[in-house]
Amino acid sequence: MRISSNTLFDSNVAAMSQQQARLLQTQQQISTGRRILTASDDPVAATRVLDITQSDAMNTQYAANRGAARHTLSLAESTLQSVTSLLQDVRTATISAGNGAFANSDRQTIAAELSGRLQELTGLANSTDGTGNYLFAGFQSKTQPFVDTSAGMGYFGDDGQRLVQVGASRQMASSNSGADIFIRIKNGNGTFVTQAATANTGSGIASPGNVINPALLTGHNYQVDFTVAAGVTTYSVTDNSTLPTPTVLSAGNAYVSGQAISFDGMQLDIQGAPADGDSFTVAPSANESIFKTISDLIAALNTPLASGGGMAQLTGSLNRGLNNLDNALDNVLATRSSLGLRLNEIDALQTAGDDLSLQFRQTLSELQDVDYNKALSDLTQQQMYLQAAQQTFAKVSGLSLFDYL
Repeated sequence: MRISSNTLFDSNVAAMSQQQARLLQTQQQISTGRRILTASDDPVAATRVLDITQSDAMNTQYAANRGAARHTLSLAESTLQSVTSLLQDVRTATISAGNGAFANSDRQTIAAELSGRLQELTGLANSTDGTGNYLFAGFQSKTQPFVDTSAGMGYFGDDGQRLVQVGASRQMASSNSGADIFIRIKNGNGTFVTQAATANTGSGIASPGNVINPALLTGHNYQVDFTVAAGVTTYSVTDNSTLPTPTVLSAGNAYVSGQAISFDGMQLDIQGAPADGDSFTVAPSANESIFKTISDLIAALNTPLASGGGMAQLTGSLNRGLNNLDNALDNVLATRSSLGLRLNEIDALQTAGDDLSLQFRQTLSELQDVDYNKALSDLTQQQMYLQAAQQTFAKVSGLSLFDYL
């Protein structure tokens, strides 16, 4: 077999090029710390690396979303904690205002304090997240939600809740509608509300009442009218929802202070001595904002008292205000509970996300990171192979008949 000089040179150059390519690849692996430099190095592992890298990137984004949601929810919870303290202070001031020894000026001083508290409450309701987004405006995060208008406190946000993707299969509300927190609060006992007529002159004070048979509730408006004749006080109950002809449910009932008055599944009592012609209304509960509750208390405390009937009106207004403040506090506390549950869930999701991220990185390391011990051994071996190929080529290329002539 004859071997030409071209074949000799081509085969040796190809062998050295192959050894150099392997040596270069090993050097790149060592310098980058990566076993897979191109997809062709290990197609199966490269595909898995791509999938895991994408999953890790999504997990990192979820973590960022959770951080943003935690920031917003924490600010909202902190703000509502301040609202809770404020309402408790207003409640304490309202209770003290019922002191019978107070003069009109004393009550006006308390009214001034409540006015300041009302302004503070408005500021809290219009809190932002530090970047100009209102916490309680729903989707209208750039619109101031609560504005004092001639018709009372107006809400200019909406009922939307901004959702944040905090996990692969979990979206979480990062905001609450201000209307649900500050506006939509049922007055009275949550089912019906009792109120004395403004023209009452007696000392009768109605309790908030309670439901004794929900199946009998009608949602109608009622009126309890008192008659005093020959020192005997009686009352009648009328259903005014059947106007123009009211329906008298009962009449000539003997009145005893504090004794229960029951009709259509509802029960209430009236303390004190109603005067002839005094009346009390019973109507379905309606939404009443915290702002209106405090404003009504301020108006009641600023109204001078001149008679025993006036004191009964004030006591009734204070009792109504206290009952509505309790409803508002319950509503705020329920919202804070919801925020706390979401914050706890975020913490749990964050822990799971951190564990998942660690697993992703470990798997990626196993798939693409270089084994330095093996790589250095391969590098030494490849350097030796390359040197042997070079030396062999030098020997072989030097063989010629002309050297022996």
